[in-house]
Amino acid sequence: MDELRRKVAVVTGSSRGIGRDIARALAAAGADVAVNYCHSAQAGLDVRNDILEMGQRAIAVQADVATAEGVAKLFHETTLHLGPIGILVNNAGIARVQRPGEIREDDWDYVLNQNLKSCFLMTEAVLPAMRERRWGRVINISSVAAQTGGVVGPHYAASKAGMHGLTHYYARNLATEGITVNAIAPALIETDMLAANFLATVSNIPVGRLGKVDEVSSVAVLLAQNGYITGQTINVNGGWYMS
Repeated sequence: MDELRRKVAVVTGSSRGIGRDIARALAAAGADVAVNYCHSAQAGLDVRNDILEMGQRAIAVQADVATAEGVAKLFHETTLHLGPIGILVNNAGIARVQRPGEIREDDWDYVLNQNLKSCFLMTEAVLPAMRERRWGRVINISSVAAQTGGVVGPHYAASKAGMHGLTHYYARNLATEGITVNAIAPALIETDMLAANFLATVSNIPVGRLGKVDEVSSVAVLLAQNGYITGQTINVNGGWYMS
C-alpha cells in the first residue's frame, strides 16, 4: 500500500457532499488537500479549516473547473502553496433533473461541461507533473446513471458514462508510468444533491437504505493508496447495478 503522507490531493467540488467527505478522508490518511468550490466560499473555508485542524496543510480555491481558466487557477494555487499534485479526485458536477423533451441544447452543454469536460481538463492539467514523478492517482466520481440510465436525465447519464470512457483510456495509456485511473459509481448517497431529486427513492436499492458519504470516501482513500488497481469502476450503490 502506498503512503499518502506528503502527497498533495485536489478534490474538485469539495465544499459539500461526497467531495467534502473525500477531502477530509484523504487528509485523515495523511494527504495535504486543495479544497475546490465554485460558489460556496464559507463552506469551502470550513472544509479547509477542518483539514488544518487535523494537522495537514490545506487551501480553499474558488474555481469553475468546467473552464480552462478555472482549471489553470486551481492548478496554479495548489502547486504554489502545496506542491506538485499527486492525487486528483474529479468530483465536481451537477444533477439537473429533466425528462426527455424538456432538455434544451444549453441544458445539455451545461451538464456535459460541468460533469465531463471538467474531468478532462483537470486530468490533462495534472498529468505532466504525475508523469515526471512517475506517481499519480486519478479518481473519477461517476454515478450508477452511467450504467443504468439513472433517474436524473439523459444528459446526466451521458456525462457520467463519458467519465468511464476517460477512465479506461487514461488507465490503459498511463499504466506503465506509475499512474492509476479509476472511477467510483455511487448511487443514492445522502447528500444535498440527492435531496433535491424527487425521483430518487430507496425502492431502487436492494439493501433497502441510502448510502452514506463515508462509504464513498473510504473507497476513494483505498484507490489513492493502491498502486495495482487501475481502469476499474467501483460500484458503491447498495446493489442497484451488479457487475
